[in-house]
Parts: sequence; C-alpha cells; structure tokens
Amino acid sequence: MKPEAILYDLDDTLLVNSMDTFVPAYLGALTEFMADHVEPRRLTDSLLAAIRTMDRNTDWTRTNAEVFFEAFLPPLGRPQMELGSLFERFYGEVFPRLRSLTRPADGSQAAVRWAREAGHNVVVATNPMFPQTAIEQRIRWADLAPEEFDLVTTIEGSHATKAQVEYYSEIARNLGVEPSRCVMVGDNWQWDVAHSTRAGMAAWWIADPSTPPLDPSVQILGRGSLTDFVAFAERHL
Repeated sequence: MKPEAILYDLDDTLLVNSMDTFVPAYLGALTEFMADHVEPRRLTDSLLAAIRTMDRNTDWTRTNAEVFFEAFLPPLGRPQMELGSLFERFYGEVFPRLRSLTRPADGSQAAVRWAREAGHNVVVATNPMFPQTAIEQRIRWADLAPEEFDLVTTIEGSHATKAQVEYYSEIARNLGVEPSRCVMVGDNWQWDVAHSTRAGMAAWWIADPSTPPLDPSVQILGRGSLTDFVAFAERHL
C-alpha cells in the first residue's frame, strides 16, 4: 500500500547531532545565560525533572509545554512570564551558536525532496521537548526549510513525547491519515522504530546495515542510511 506520509526524525537522521555532545553544551549555555536569575544546579535539576514528567504524562488533553512548565516552575520560584522572556532571548541570542556542533546529514535534502515529489505528506518527527524556534533553527542547520514540511512536532503543539506511542498516533490524526499509511525514518530503535510500529506505522531504521535489530519481533522495512532509504523507497514506496 502506498504511504501517505513520511516522517523523518531530526537529530542524527536529517541532522548529524550527537546528543552526548549537544545536550551538555546546551545545558551549559542555558545555565550560564540564566545564572543571574536562577542558580545553575537548581535550573538543571528542575529542567531534567520536568522532562521526565513530560515523558510520563498520559493526559493527552494537555500540551507538552503545559506539562513541562507546571513541573518546571515551582522549584525555581519564578513566574512563567519572566522565565518565558528569558528563554525567548536565549533561543534568539545564544542557541544559534550551538550550530557548530552539528552538520547536515548526507542525503537529507534528497530524502525530503523525494518524499515531496512523490506526493507524500512530509513530517519532521523530532522528540517535541524543544520550542518551535529551536526546532526550526535545527531544521535550517540541516540545510532544510521548515516550510518544506507539512508538520513539525514541537513542545507547544504536541501532547506526548516519543516516550509514548501516542506521539505517533497524534501525528497520524493531525495529518488525517491512518497510521498504516505512514512511514517513520529514524535512528533511535525504541523511540523511532519500536514505538512507531506499535502505533501501526512502518519504519526504516537509520543504522549500519549490518546492525542486527534490537528486537527481532519488530518488523521493519529495512535499515541503512538516508540514501539507502531513498533507494528503497523509489523502488517500493
């Protein structure tokens, strides 16, 4: 059956961006920027605790942003308006400097171009724990444009993270397509492959072709690079 939507993960799929390097750099930049307003250790602890709360949330009526700030703000003793303004400045002034830690993934432009020319909906299915501005900046770091995509998942617009299968179900609902007509392409076995297939989607794993599936019971379209995926898709999708 021809798919109606192609979902691409962002970090280490469309954009080479090691979280082992990026996350410490991000936290360091953020805590330094906020140091005059919030003690760095308290900020980091509250931020990570709020992310864990988002991952566990199962109230699909609340956006990730609502869940995050409800958990994030109380330990800091600062109003949301004040911290929201600081975050806005951080993402406008400091976050762009982290681009040097990343580079466009080989084949990213060709993968998006193929999907669009084939008539599919094209989605940036990144873990929606960052605000729209941060995700759109990272899309541009991949030498792509946010306008090329029919949907981009963000903390403001999503009601689940990739820790929940509901993340994928929500994308299908927002597109108005059945999950069975969606293909997810990503590098993280659990978040991108296992959870999307549990939602009823097909999946391509961005991994070395010689890497064995982490769970043989999970059926995937294949594994390899973005270039490998496009070659497969041109023949079969």
